[in-house]
Amino acid sequence: MALRKKLCFDVLGETIGRRFYSSKLDLKKLRPMILKRIENRAKDYPVRNMVPLAEQVLQTRNLLIQGVSTLIKVFPVHACKFCPEVFIGEEGHLIQTCCGYRRRSKNRVHEWVSGGLNDILTPVETFHLHHMFQRVIKHEQRFDFDRVPAVVELCWQAGTDPNDENLYSRTREESVDGVIGAESLSPEELRMIANGTLKAWEMLRSGIERLLLVYPAKVCKDCSEVHVGPSGHRARLCGVFKYESWQGAHFWKKATVDDLVPRKMVWRRRPQDPPVLLNEGRDFYGHAPVVVDLCSQAGAIVPKKYHCMMKCQGLSAPRV
Repeated sequence: MALRKKLCFDVLGETIGRRFYSSKLDLKKLRPMILKRIENRAKDYPVRNMVPLAEQVLQTRNLLIQGVSTLIKVFPVHACKFCPEVFIGEEGHLIQTCCGYRRRSKNRVHEWVSGGLNDILTPVETFHLHHMFQRVIKHEQRFDFDRVPAVVELCWQAGTDPNDENLYSRTREESVDGVIGAESLSPEELRMIANGTLKAWEMLRSGIERLLLVYPAKVCKDCSEVHVGPSGHRARLCGVFKYESWQGAHFWKKATVDDLVPRKMVWRRRPQDPPVLLNEGRDFYGHAPVVVDLCSQAGAIVPKKYHCMMKCQGLSAPRV
């Protein structure tokens, strides 16, 4: 008798707190209710209080592009021919960190070519949606939607006017040439431009971080594809799984500010370092985001949060 009570108690204890769903549930009847809830949710966007912030983000983005375009005319930029590595200086470094291309061997010395604006500010594009809560883009519809910069799409969904010339006049990187006659600017004028550019960089990242708290964005776990919206698209463009059974489908996760505005870390040459950075001293050299390094070489005051990674007061590499 006692054993029977114990068995009944164990069975009842395991079932208490569980929910059992009926298999006869008809999802077709729930579909209209789900669509109605999505439509009602769309009425809450865009948030009016976030519109000035979105406009400020576009304006600072324009200032950042113009400032970087001016500084790269004075300070040479080198980009690797086979990987995304960038270096700002008279000569490229000799650190063996080239990740190669296709069957090219890894950890080799970079082959440097002249860099440009897109090497400093990495373009991140996404599909332009007609409205925030539209239906998911299918693979067959991938050519029906324009590709625009992800930051611009985020600001559009946040309520900015796409037809405003003051906000949209410089959103395309290739249309910006910087200040005319930048080579003849004085060191004080370059310092002023660098400080403004670095301030625009910090304001841009801070503004995007605040917008992402309200407006969702997704990034693929296996590639750099970004989608601004509550759910990712279904275009099978993921190169990692191109030949797998799921045919290049993306695996989405929540995007951060680094996904929309990549920092792109670079090696930084300090005054105590040799004229050309060597592979033997790589443990002593510092790093910095490429925009921060560019502005610091022009005389801008770098925020303290970057001092640790830049190793400003660090030891120099011992001479071999």
